Amino acid sequence: MPPATRMFPSPAEVTAGTPAGRDRAIDVIRITALLAVVLGHTLMATSTLRDDVFIWDNLLAEVPAFQALTWIFQIMPLFFFAGVAACLDSWRPGLSWGGWLLRRCTRLYRPVFYYLAFWGVALTALRFMVPVHVYEPIAGISVQLLWFLGAYVLVLAAVPLLSRVRTTGRLIAAMAVMYGVIATVDVIRLNVESFSALGYVNTVVWLLPGLLGVAYRRGLLRPRAGVTLGAAMFAVNVVLMWLGPYELSLVGVETQQLKNMSPPSLLLAGHAIMLCPLAIAAAPAISRWARRPRVWWLTAIGNSGAMTLYLWHMPVLLGMHLTFDYLGFPRFDPAATGFIALSIVQVVMMVVLVGAAFIALRPLENSPLPYWDGGAVTGPGGRSALVGTLLCVAGAATLVSVNWGLKEDGLWCVAAMLAALVAARISSSLTLTRREAAL
Repeated sequence: MPPATRMFPSPAEVTAGTPAGRDRAIDVIRITALLAVVLGHTLMATSTLRDDVFIWDNLLAEVPAFQALTWIFQIMPLFFFAGVAACLDSWRPGLSWGGWLLRRCTRLYRPVFYYLAFWGVALTALRFMVPVHVYEPIAGISVQLLWFLGAYVLVLAAVPLLSRVRTTGRLIAAMAVMYGVIATVDVIRLNVESFSALGYVNTVVWLLPGLLGVAYRRGLLRPRAGVTLGAAMFAVNVVLMWLGPYELSLVGVETQQLKNMSPPSLLLAGHAIMLCPLAIAAAPAISRWARRPRVWWLTAIGNSGAMTLYLWHMPVLLGMHLTFDYLGFPRFDPAATGFIALSIVQVVMMVVLVGAAFIALRPLENSPLPYWDGGAVTGPGGRSALVGTLLCVAGAATLVSVNWGLKEDGLWCVAAMLAALVAARISSSLTLTRREAAL
């Protein structure tokens, strides 16, 4: 088949276009973690309709024993680890911080604009088609996945600071300080009720895998040491969970009195410190495996549409559940007859539907978006700081919006996110300063 008519490049073409120094382990870790998220959401999501109320729940709440599996499958720290490791070499002192961050946000937010446009149309239609207590949960769930994007932008903004860690001593000191801050915040917020909101300071948890991504790229943590550190942190987390106030599940479950994800807890911090060193230990073997042409082809193609997979699997999952619920086949009670058969059918459907969405929507992620792509800040200075700060505001607004979704105060948060992104893009197109023009 001629190259122009093929949907994807061939394995040979992908291999030929891969730089010799490409760290394939990072790409494998990133796409594997992403696919685990999609599969996890598919397996764990439950729903039903009761008296025109849409109940969206989690199998972890119905079968508490499954919560132990989150200590294996809570792999979100690996996204931050792989992301920082992948982009570290592109930063160097003297570059425009705002311009550097804008280049990454351009790719990250490009598919988000399409995603929000879809939900704007879909929710407008659903408002007149379904009962209010079906509409509201859907609106609330619609942008929940964007929490990752908001946190990730804030971590990327900190890469110039993280990049200063160049020795093992600095690595240990930085990790100890971060872990100590998170522990202190937990002690205060769990014992002084009026300081409960202080827990959101623990968003710094996501800097820990970023820091370990720096350590990986600079060889500050060897594989054997990674295994030792991972095992030690696992033991610490077991003790914290056994003797402390923390609960078992490392993902949000409505029945939890103390959630480990929102706001992030010391237990989640320890999990990140455990998981990333183990990934470092496995990286050499993963790199060898990724040398296989077919493995590398699947990895490269998957990563070329990573945000497409991440974003669009949720509306597909919601739509599938609603369809089954309205047809009278809810997947809600694990003790019900046919629950396992229904689960298998839904997993197969998700594979087909998400695959189709990936093929159809991946080009949107990889094609320049008019009026969004093209911004640049060529040197440091006030404009660079302004653009970078606006992007941090957009990231923070994105993160906060998930508390409500596309309703109530969440609409204001999304509006603030879009306003900050537009302002950053406009600022990046202003006339160059004399200092920037001279660079």
